[in-house]
Amino acid sequence: MARAGALVDVHRRCRRLDRARGVPARGADSQAAGPDLVILSNNCAPIRVLTLNRPEKANALTGPMLEALIEAVDQARADQVRALILTGAGRQFSAGADLEAARGGLATSPLWEALSGRIADLPCLTIAALNGALAGGAFGMALACDLRLAVPQARFFYPVMKLGFLPQPSDPGRLVALLGPARARMILMAGARIDAETALAWGLVDQIAPPESLLEHARTLATDAAGGSAGHVAAIKRMTQPNLPPAGSLQ
Repeated sequence: MARAGALVDVHRRCRRLDRARGVPARGADSQAAGPDLVILSNNCAPIRVLTLNRPEKANALTGPMLEALIEAVDQARADQVRALILTGAGRQFSAGADLEAARGGLATSPLWEALSGRIADLPCLTIAALNGALAGGAFGMALACDLRLAVPQARFFYPVMKLGFLPQPSDPGRLVALLGPARARMILMAGARIDAETALAWGLVDQIAPPESLLEHARTLATDAAGGSAGHVAAIKRMTQPNLPPAGSLQ
């Protein structure tokens, strides 16, 4: 209870600082990054939430969205947040690359690997709160997180074999580390589309939570990290890092 009270005090102090600086209020301490397609919540608190905000397109990712996400992740590092939560607006986490943008070259852009690398390198706890389908290139940012939560309705597929693309360089190694080589090949080579229960059984996600409490569940998991110092959080994360093969070595 004392820790929860301390977090409330942090939020209140942030709002007071914003008012003193003349920063207009944005519900739930939120602000937009990029063209309103990525929303930063609790921007002054130890737990920061990044929300993909293109629900009318199933949060399909564009170049500007990837750039905004990279900028937001870099800012989270600079601000020494203790936990970062990624989620999506609406009923899907992300359908992957926007089809028109993919045809224009986004499918092979280095921005995907840059984003997942930035997330993986963060010294804080990172949580993907998957509020729906996780598809294609969006896998990279979720795999780069420390923990993955999903709603029961979530579906998972990464159709690189069918589409004729290679996965992001780091994704195969992260999939193998989580699932083992056979199940990684089921997803990347056999085009498996799996549901949330299968994802939990395989180790792709860590817990399943109802849609109405998904974000609150993610915040609860981040509470201990939020109450610690940045150095302590970073030290424990370093001690629990897996030994992954170099990016691209499995291609």
